[in-house]
Amino acid sequence: MVEDSQIKAQVSPFAIREGEIKTFDGKDGYVSMNQIVHKINIGHITEIHFAILDLVNEFEFITSRQLYQMLEIKGIDPKSQDKLNNKLEQLVKSKILTRYYFTSDEGKGIYRIYCLEKMGKYLLTSKELECKWQPSDNTKPVGMIKKRLAGNQTLIAYLRKVKAFDSYTVKPAITAKVAGKVFKATGGSVKLTKNNKSIQFLFEAVRREIDWQKKLVEKMRLYKDFYENFVPGDSGYSTLPQLILICEDEKHMAETFKEIVTNQLEISQIKLYFTTDLRQNKETLEDTLAEFKLIDGKYKMENVELKLLGM
Repeated sequence: MVEDSQIKAQVSPFAIREGEIKTFDGKDGYVSMNQIVHKINIGHITEIHFAILDLVNEFEFITSRQLYQMLEIKGIDPKSQDKLNNKLEQLVKSKILTRYYFTSDEGKGIYRIYCLEKMGKYLLTSKELECKWQPSDNTKPVGMIKKRLAGNQTLIAYLRKVKAFDSYTVKPAITAKVAGKVFKATGGSVKLTKNNKSIQFLFEAVRREIDWQKKLVEKMRLYKDFYENFVPGDSGYSTLPQLILICEDEKHMAETFKEIVTNQLEISQIKLYFTTDLRQNKETLEDTLAEFKLIDGKYKMENVELKLLGM
């Protein structure tokens, strides 16, 4: 597998491309549960297939590279990306998983996205694993899926590269008390612990989807509600979590910050940090965060060095 530091991409694969659509790349037709049980009985579907299924269930949408990294983290050796892709192909052919890719005016995307199929849910529930998947989940739009993929990449980067890493949550639920609304941080969250002291990071993935500015304003209003009315214990947090916005690129960080300031959505209780997809590919995450400071009447972006994010 190509290491993060070897990736020379100038544009994030999880950035929105103009006119982009999600294209089905799974299998049509009918597969019976008896056929799947037979494949399990003769050893064509094994424990590693179930480990893959468990991860797809947890993350909802995930790339094969992200699956490879997560299997390694869990102590399961996929042998190679090709061997993992073969196992994914088996699961797709059996309609346990399904697969999509993105198409735009620029052509096909370079990666495939995997998500559950009905048979996958049956297999997970047969093992008494919680699975909330429903068929309508696979109809989610491009922007929502790319937020998940950008969030996955960030969580995996923290898992692999931060010594203080403690735990992660893929879809943390947060309550905006005044609005009376429960919402999800689209990029997930991580808990970091050092010298018996812990801090939580909340990640909100921002994409340049249609009406992205309006969607950002609506989401930031909910975050502002949560932070301004926070008391210990709210949404399961003993102290205020640190909010980090994952943007598509450096320019997008400035665009996102401008929307927040213009709409008076700064949060006085915390420093607002920003990062990008490609910053997660660095060998260390110590200098992957940025903030905007008011200097001589103008906002200037500065990198933030956090030793806590080192190896």
